[in-house]
Amino acid sequence: VLTADALRPDAFDHLDMGFLSVLGALAGAAMHTTQLIEALEQAASRQGLIAREMMRDLRERQGGDILGTSHAIARLRDEVALIAPSTFTVLITGETGVGKEVVAHAIHAASPRRDHPLTYVNCAALPASLAESELFGHVRGAFTGATTDRHGKFDVADGGTLLLDEIGELPLELQPKLLRVLQSGEIQRVGLDRAMRVDVRLLAATNRDLDLEVREGRFRADLYHRLHVYPLRVPPLRERPQDIPLLAGHFLERDRRRLGLVAVRLAPDALDALLAYAWPGNVRELENVLSRAVLRASASVGRDGPVLLTSGCLQLERRPESEELSPEPSTRPSNVKPMRQAVDDFRRESIASAVRACGGNWSAAARALGMDRGNLHHLARRLGLDPSARE
Repeated sequence: VLTADALRPDAFDHLDMGFLSVLGALAGAAMHTTQLIEALEQAASRQGLIAREMMRDLRERQGGDILGTSHAIARLRDEVALIAPSTFTVLITGETGVGKEVVAHAIHAASPRRDHPLTYVNCAALPASLAESELFGHVRGAFTGATTDRHGKFDVADGGTLLLDEIGELPLELQPKLLRVLQSGEIQRVGLDRAMRVDVRLLAATNRDLDLEVREGRFRADLYHRLHVYPLRVPPLRERPQDIPLLAGHFLERDRRRLGLVAVRLAPDALDALLAYAWPGNVRELENVLSRAVLRASASVGRDGPVLLTSGCLQLERRPESEELSPEPSTRPSNVKPMRQAVDDFRRESIASAVRACGGNWSAAARALGMDRGNLHHLARRLGLDPSARE
């Protein structure tokens, strides 16, 4: 309400009243706009909370941070659930960047040892001269520079789980000593003449072909068979492209929180580029590509505006293997799909998997995929999917 008051009845003429009317209208519009902005900010905050809660629920249902809707990842989660409660040694294999350490954490988190430490050792980083001391510990005076007693990694992991990453890099001279620990459950510190019992569940990971390493004499066959009690293979990302949208949504939401951004979305052409790329560096490369893209794109819009990632933001450095290997259409075998059709099939399956994972809620699926709902609906219709189903 805008009030005009004066002692004389003729203090304001019609021009004054007209000005006051315009001022009142402008003030009302400004107040209304402010209320709308506040309402939108509250709605965005609620939507962000819903998306974060949905992602947490999805991770819990899917076995920690082993994210994906593909059959390969579903089988991997089933195997993790099967092996985790036991004390069996697990050999986790897979290419660099597929997430072997994530699988190890999932096994430990689902095991009865979850309240005890998961101790990590990178065998490739162990100096040959100190590797035995690092793993089993030493006593004072055991060698030059050993001025105090020192616990090894097996001591630290007692009661919990020990992950030996890059086990294929373990020095050959140390392998029989690790074998003895696996056989007896006892360690012997350097400089000590008696063995000590430890209660450790062992996980090992490698990106090497240990069968080949054994045949070529770089890895002991008896140790390999001791480690190979329950093998788990983590599939490369190129074998499960339908997991890319969900993984991308997870990384984008994490980067949005880290950078304090309002929203981060993938444009359809960016999703096309992600699905068409071969990902030689697997999930780690996807994570790094998206983090760089978000950082670059956010610099141009600031923290107060939504960030839309296009294919140009991704700056993928290598051509997809699928493009390099695709023959000309005239010479293409009948059982090989054109690249465009293959990408559309991947996108269709990715969208359908996300919708199923979100209980048929397309809005929630759009948030999980890191896409605008309107763009998702448009893309779904083009791919022959019905966005109105169970909305």
